[in-house]
Amino acid sequence: GGMRGLMAKPSGEIIETPIVSNFKEGLTVLEYFNSTHGARKGLADTALKTANSGYLTRRLVDVAQDSIVTEEDCGSTRGITLRAVVEGGDVLVSLGQRVLGRYNAEDIKAPGTDTVLFPADTYLVEDVVEVIDREGVQSVKVRSGLTCQAEAGICGMCYGRDLARGTAVNIGEAVGVIAAQSIGEPGTQLTMRTFHIGGTAQVAETSFYEATNAGVIKVVGPTVTGAHGDLVSMSRNVVVTVMVDGKDRESYKIPYGGRLRVKPDEEVKKNQRLAEWDPYTTPIITEVGGVVRFEDLVEGLSFKEETDEATGIAQRVVIDWRASPRGSDLRPAMGITKGDEFAKLASGSEARYLLPVGAILSVANGDEVKP
Repeated sequence: GGMRGLMAKPSGEIIETPIVSNFKEGLTVLEYFNSTHGARKGLADTALKTANSGYLTRRLVDVAQDSIVTEEDCGSTRGITLRAVVEGGDVLVSLGQRVLGRYNAEDIKAPGTDTVLFPADTYLVEDVVEVIDREGVQSVKVRSGLTCQAEAGICGMCYGRDLARGTAVNIGEAVGVIAAQSIGEPGTQLTMRTFHIGGTAQVAETSFYEATNAGVIKVVGPTVTGAHGDLVSMSRNVVVTVMVDGKDRESYKIPYGGRLRVKPDEEVKKNQRLAEWDPYTTPIITEVGGVVRFEDLVEGLSFKEETDEATGIAQRVVIDWRASPRGSDLRPAMGITKGDEFAKLASGSEARYLLPVGAILSVANGDEVKP
């Protein structure tokens, strides 16, 4: 049961009249005709997609076809430094998995010591990368086709493992064509229209960071001590780093207004909470204490009281003052005063904060505030 709902025209715009019946009940003639748009467009799209995708593959092969494995070793000492892929404190791809099947450009040393675990130009196979992960190596410089110095083509040691066979690559392998075809191949499966993935549903909302190592905290960037005694991030590039034996093991960018749960030079344990913030709001934070003074905040013109239906809480929200003729020259702002003048910020400018449309006022005129 159910209904087919709104249908799209071939141009992508939506036909106003929804289809209210479904295939079981049977469609009217007009509903049937409107449904055929979608089916025909699907077939036409598929035909175009294969053509486009085939052309992409052909252009890729055209530029990459002379990359052939021409020699065993070009002797290059250059390479790319790889480290584990970490997001929000979780290791998504370990360093070992990333370097598997390549050759290292420099000796791999055990962290914090000068013990060489593997000399340069070791073929990094499964048992080698297991040791790399177990010893906690942070980064490995591997040889790469991008840094290969072979005269023509590319050398076997910069290329590494032939993933089709699981062995070191053979001389004469047309690796350029393989790479071009590998990039082109998923093209047929991808739709030309990818906008339906967009939307906010998949932002993995993290709202805190935890330490993955035990160590000592270092904080870089502008912070201010809040009323709760914790440091508050005052810019988008405040970085909290966990140092182990004087080397930085993990760093996190704290968003503006985020609250640091640790102090500089504090010792933290594994999984201790480092910082947290509200992912759904961007606060406007004062760096100085004083008395609030509203500027150009006129009820009904530049702000209004709204009551949230769900919670029944009233809040004052800045509205678009430019929409009304009387409000065109207003500049809604909130100042922090000490005595009769504005308090001064560290940069020497006055403590006044311009308020964007939709800002929610959380203090009243004449309130005393702390940084």
